[in-house]
Amino acid sequence: MTFALAFALLAAQPITEAPQEDLSGVDWEKEFGVEKKVVDPVTGELPVDPYTQDPANAGATPFTGGSMAKAFGGQEGIRKIVDRLVDLNVDDPRIADIFKNQDLVRLRRTLFEQVCFILDAGCTYTGRDMKSSHKDLGTTRADLNALVENLQQAMREAKVPFAAQNRLLAKLAPMDKDVVER
Repeated sequence: MTFALAFALLAAQPITEAPQEDLSGVDWEKEFGVEKKVVDPVTGELPVDPYTQDPANAGATPFTGGSMAKAFGGQEGIRKIVDRLVDLNVDDPRIADIFKNQDLVRLRRTLFEQVCFILDAGCTYTGRDMKSSHKDLGTTRADLNALVENLQQAMREAKVPFAAQNRLLAKLAPMDKDVVER
C-alpha cells in the first residue's frame, strides 16, 4: 500500500521542465565539421580542387576558320546563348535538381569558354575535363536529352542557322560517354 501512495503523490506533483539551453547562436556547420566554401571576391566563383588546365579538357577539337563563330554571333552571341542555356536548365523541372547547389558563376564562365573554344571564336578553355566535372552528378540519358533540347532552344532564339546548330551538336555528342553516369 505504501508504494501505491508514493506513486499517487508523485503523479499529483506538477511537472516542471528542465530549463532549455539557448542553441540559437550555435554554428552547426562548425559543430559537425562542415567546411564552408567562400566565393572568390574577384570572380565570384567557389574554389575547386586543383586540376591541370588543358584546352583538350573541352572534350572536342575546335572548328577551324571563322564561319562557325560568325554563325553564333561571335563571343557576344555565344555568351548570350550560354547564359540562356543555363537559365533554361535551372528553370527546367526535368533537370533543375542537377543545377541546385552548383557554382553557376563558374558554370557560365567555363561553358562559355568551352563553346567559344570549340567554335574557334578566340577563347581558351580553362575548365576541368568532362568526366571529372560531371562526376557524381548522377546524370542520365534523359537529363542529357533535356539539356540538349534547352541548348537547341537557346540557339533557335539566337537565330543560329540550323546547319550550324547541327554541326555544334555533332561536336558535342561524343561527350555523352563522359557526362552520363547512369
